[in-house]
Amino acid sequence: MATTTLPPTMRVWKYASAAGGLENFLKLHASEALPKPGPTQHLIKVLAVSLNPVDFKPAEAPLVGRFAVKYPATPGFDIAGRIVVPADGSSLEPGQLVFGAASTNPLAGGGLAEYVAAPAKTLVPIPTGVSPIVAAGAPVAAVTAHGSIVPYVKAGSRVFINGGSGGVGTYGLQIAKLAGAHVTVSCSTKNVDLCRSLGADEVLDYTKRPLLEQLQDVAKHVQPFDHIVDNVFSDPALYFQAHTYTSAHAKFVEVASGPTLDFVRFALGALLWPSLLGGGRRKLVFGYADINSENLAQIGKWIADGDIKPVTDQVFAMENAVEAFRRLKTGRATGKVIVNLDKVGS
Repeated sequence: MATTTLPPTMRVWKYASAAGGLENFLKLHASEALPKPGPTQHLIKVLAVSLNPVDFKPAEAPLVGRFAVKYPATPGFDIAGRIVVPADGSSLEPGQLVFGAASTNPLAGGGLAEYVAAPAKTLVPIPTGVSPIVAAGAPVAAVTAHGSIVPYVKAGSRVFINGGSGGVGTYGLQIAKLAGAHVTVSCSTKNVDLCRSLGADEVLDYTKRPLLEQLQDVAKHVQPFDHIVDNVFSDPALYFQAHTYTSAHAKFVEVASGPTLDFVRFALGALLWPSLLGGGRRKLVFGYADINSENLAQIGKWIADGDIKPVTDQVFAMENAVEAFRRLKTGRATGKVIVNLDKVGS
């Protein structure tokens, strides 16, 4: 078995508050003790981390962040890295490249550190030919997309994905095409060509005119949609008026959920407001990332085989993690925002 000489300390990003913006409190600590893995954890040398809205939205929510996040906290849920010490009984070996989740706690995943003790059940080998940068971008986004599409879609289904150019959307678009669906997505003008290049059959530019109007026109003049995935949560009317542009059996999967007052109001109204009084007439499903070895292995295979082409928006050095969060929070990232902790190639 290979052995690795470990440093006495490591670098890790931490924040002691997120009020007014997590990035304003994020500090790089240069001499932290290495984690000690339990018997069901791998000790991982982290090579890359991708950022997701879940890394900052819950922490910044006034009530949830205050009581649910234990400070000081380290963000970062998605990781790619190299095994240093495998979990007890694991078939994986020291030196093996893996990707997945740094933690089972999505509110403060702990991935933005040079070493993590990560659950063995949330990590799988990186397939040959896939870089750690690409692999790091897959877990939350691709698994969320998988869960929002695969259980509901079959060959010939007409699918609409609101937000086709973001991290979840670029994966969801391609997974829906693999399922044999006809896929329509929304995006801004600058991302229309990207979405078409990933396989979108139709692209609706939300900057041209209201998206709801465009969807209703498609349903009236072409055919209603059978399945809806909302990665944006830009307009609650997309759900409450879904019956005007979908088939009767359609489901509406809301992925862009968060502990904000606006979303809580929407969720309560969607779940409790009777349809006869203007409530939604389509089944509402809240999407989430069920990260497990089976899902990760399937996504890794799709990437390695070229069936899915991951989209990376921008890669930041570890020292520039604050700038990475600022980029993510613009809401204009195309694909994934990645932090390269170990200067690995793309």
